[in-house]
Amino acid sequence: MTLRSHYDYIIIGQGLAGLQLAMAMNRDSFFKNKYIALIDPEQKNTNDKTWSFWEQATASKWQSLAYKTWQTASVYTQKKETHLKLAPYNYKSIRSIDFYNKAKCTLKTSKHIHFIQDAVTHVTNLNTKAEVKTQATKTYTANHVFDSRLPSDYHKANRAIKLVQHFKGIVIKTDTPVFNTDHITMMDYRLKDGEKTSFTYVLPYTKNKALIEYTYFTKNTVKEEVYDTFLKTYIKDYLKVDNYQIIESETGQIPMTSFPFYKYNTKHITKIGTGGGWVKASTGYAFKNTEKKVKLLINNLKSNHAPTKGLYNKKHMFYDKIFLKVLHDNNEMGEWIFEKFYSKNTVNTMFNFLDESSSLYQELQIMSALFSWSFIKAFFKTLK
Repeated sequence: MTLRSHYDYIIIGQGLAGLQLAMAMNRDSFFKNKYIALIDPEQKNTNDKTWSFWEQATASKWQSLAYKTWQTASVYTQKKETHLKLAPYNYKSIRSIDFYNKAKCTLKTSKHIHFIQDAVTHVTNLNTKAEVKTQATKTYTANHVFDSRLPSDYHKANRAIKLVQHFKGIVIKTDTPVFNTDHITMMDYRLKDGEKTSFTYVLPYTKNKALIEYTYFTKNTVKEEVYDTFLKTYIKDYLKVDNYQIIESETGQIPMTSFPFYKYNTKHITKIGTGGGWVKASTGYAFKNTEKKVKLLINNLKSNHAPTKGLYNKKHMFYDKIFLKVLHDNNEMGEWIFEKFYSKNTVNTMFNFLDESSSLYQELQIMSALFSWSFIKAFFKTLK
């Protein structure tokens, strides 16, 4: 395929946001004759992460990609066990390699969509278009660029609240059937790293295969052997499993931040995905949030509006900022926060709130459940 120097749209990054956006464009007749380039230095041919999400529909556009679906969940803390029936929701997981393969297979059938394996070094907003320069000394232009890279200012931002959701997950296979395949462990705080917000997450795929993940919501990361120690201990002491083999592993770092990503959008450049603040700041969930924002973005393009119109929910950004401030100043409170959140609210209230589609009444219920002096202090600090 002969590459062009100018495209209608350039998408930087072939991750979750970039590929969801490209597939949405490919499905819509409005973009039928538009030339689109996806630029990424990687081929995306490994299973580098697992995306999980909840949704009410038993069937969705992602149903064929769902690796496993669950109907019940539990949250464990030192003081309480909370068991949740998720109906009318299902909790689902998608392996990234399945998503990558499906997206690339679909998109490569279009003669208007070009894949470019290269690293972008500069993106410049010009008068009537945007210019993209790459590591291979190539220059491309586009009517509009969608850029999933973190803004360079993010790493040196001092005023923004910045935590990291960092984790290591392993898929283990046991000698005997030990897992309940209908039930996930959403958070287990019984094995913690001191007073840090740290917990274990368990997704059983079969009776003898599950993803076990040890996760932190903290300012700083830890060495890989720290995750390994907690994972080994949890499997032995809490799952009561002695004999198993590790068949896959994954690690990740997700920004949990109040950084103003929206300020880095320009006339011909829109930040998307992690680089656009599309990851839910208080939880790290991204899959359905990305789907929602892609839909808005597509409608804006078709209506000749600014791509970012309605893309940022300032009310929920404020809620997230309060939550982040509490965890930043009192990281030990994570266990208490999530115990109250999951035990004192209905599934509908919780998931609507996390989906940023909650009513004022539901938001008041959430606030009542989390009412504490720490949240009061964080509220007033956030107003500054």
